[in-house]
Amino acid sequence: MSIPDKRIIPDTVNSTWRNPELLLMLMAGAMAASFSVWQALLNNFVVERAAFTGAEIGLLQSLREIPGFLAFTVVFVLLLVREQALAIAALALTGIGVALTGQFPHAWGLYCTTLIMSVGFHYYETLQQSLTLQWIDKARAPIAMGLQISARSIAAIGAFIVVWLGIEVVKLDYAWLYLFAGSLTVGTAAAAWLLFPAFPQKTVQHKTIILRRRYWLYYALTFMGGARRQIFVVFAAFMMVERFGFGAGDIAL
Repeated sequence: MSIPDKRIIPDTVNSTWRNPELLLMLMAGAMAASFSVWQALLNNFVVERAAFTGAEIGLLQSLREIPGFLAFTVVFVLLLVREQALAIAALALTGIGVALTGQFPHAWGLYCTTLIMSVGFHYYETLQQSLTLQWIDKARAPIAMGLQISARSIAAIGAFIVVWLGIEVVKLDYAWLYLFAGSLTVGTAAAAWLLFPAFPQKTVQHKTIILRRRYWLYYALTFMGGARRQIFVVFAAFMMVERFGFGAGDIAL
């Protein structure tokens, strides 16, 4: 059984601003902001400060995907911790990983901070959709999920603007931008814990891994989508920096 949370309150709270939908949007935006800063700066940071080549960036990205492969282990953690608390903790862990990235400009430091960030990121992404489908009525769920995507997009655009201004105008060091983005996400996680109650779970969740044969096409498309992302998004951006000398401001734009 999960550890009980004394902050659980009835559904009447949904009529106030402290409602599940706002919490999910807030966390989605915070996650997108820190991850966008991490991604926009990563290739320039590892090339300029850690002298990475294609081999090192390939290893780093491989390490980043290990928590994604092991994201199914979240079902075992949920035996001890409620989903909402775990999602907030995962958000904070992502922020910590991003904030520390700029403090370790060498291979092993970057591998470790990437793993920290990735564990939080993949656990959070696993829980976000689950919480949405539990808390939001079926009729409202598509709208709520669309609003979360909008929050992510707005936060990502804002993050890229901040990166461009920080690099091109203010001339900030990478470490300060990483620290700012990570601290913002950790602060959002703290606010989510302190300002929002623990919402009741209307649906009892399975605590086992479930695979359906009829979903094979979805599994295959997800697998191929991940492969496409690694080949295009990861290595194309790295090549733009290493081979063609794109600056961090250019990558952000």
